[in-house]
Amino acid sequence: MTKRYVVLDRDGTIIVDKHYLADPEGVELLPGAVEGLARLAGAGLGLVVATNQSGIGRGYFGEEDMHLVNARLSEVLAEHGVHIERYYFCPHGPEADCACRKPCTGLLDQAARELGLDPRQAFVIGDKVSDVELGRRAGAVSILVRTGKGATCEAKAGADYTVDDLAAAAEVILKLL
Repeated sequence: MTKRYVVLDRDGTIIVDKHYLADPEGVELLPGAVEGLARLAGAGLGLVVATNQSGIGRGYFGEEDMHLVNARLSEVLAEHGVHIERYYFCPHGPEADCACRKPCTGLLDQAARELGLDPRQAFVIGDKVSDVELGRRAGAVSILVRTGKGATCEAKAGADYTVDDLAAAAEVILKLL
């Protein structure tokens, strides 16, 4: 049996959405994030991040800045025994006609090639309609968290499950396994 994965949005899902975060010192975990991620990893699930980073395409910060933020997030999570296997990102703005910007499935397709991730066996968690739609397009279970922008788009998101935070998302996933 292939390893199952949880595909996570970054800003507003794992960390506080700081609007084009480019400074690693601005990494701030959301309540429930460590608990939820630790439980998912403890159940043998792989953790990957799929994030739209249009600040790169808009010229607000460079790709290296984003990698430094991701490295800081990995450091903070490692202090709690949590490991993100890989970060996938779209550097394009919403006007770009790319295949990688969520809700398009390019980031998941890349993870499938590189990790053997089966999107139909995955769980996609995020705080935006685009995250939910990514899960739907890929045939994955979609979970909307009310952190970040989740509470404001709950009615229109159409997620398979809607929960308060990553700790609650982990509860749902562990029951489904």
